[in-house]
Amino acid sequence: MLNKQVLQGHWNEIQGKLLDRWGELTDNELKQFDGNAAQLVGMIQRKTGEARGDVEDFLEEIVSNSTSTVEKVSDAVRQGVHDVADNVSDYAAHAGESARVAATRAADQMRDGYKQTEELVRRRPAESLAVCFGAGLITGVVLGLALRSR
Repeated sequence: MLNKQVLQGHWNEIQGKLLDRWGELTDNELKQFDGNAAQLVGMIQRKTGEARGDVEDFLEEIVSNSTSTVEKVSDAVRQGVHDVADNVSDYAAHAGESARVAATRAADQMRDGYKQTEELVRRRPAESLAVCFGAGLITGVVLGLALRSR
């Protein structure tokens, strides 16, 4: 049997379907309903002459259809969340793979640069020493000027 909470939870849908089925009911009569299922069934019986069992069966059917609709929506939302989670997971895996490829490429370029520098120093040690000395001297002067201006 229907209870007050179920009726009130689905009241808008129930009210519309009651008016569709029994046109002799009025909005004012339905507005007087306070959530008591027995009171609602009794009022519909008096107004329409419909058997109590038929009214109760109709209300049960409305609520069960409404509940199945809510379950379908809930299932669709759950599926949507699952799909989003899968998409995020796929994106994260792709991004991780891209980061690994970029890191590997950067490491390879650093090794190549180191090898080239090492080879240059071996072929021209005096020039390499002069370049390093000049770079160190310029760096020292710039740092000295920067610290002195503070």
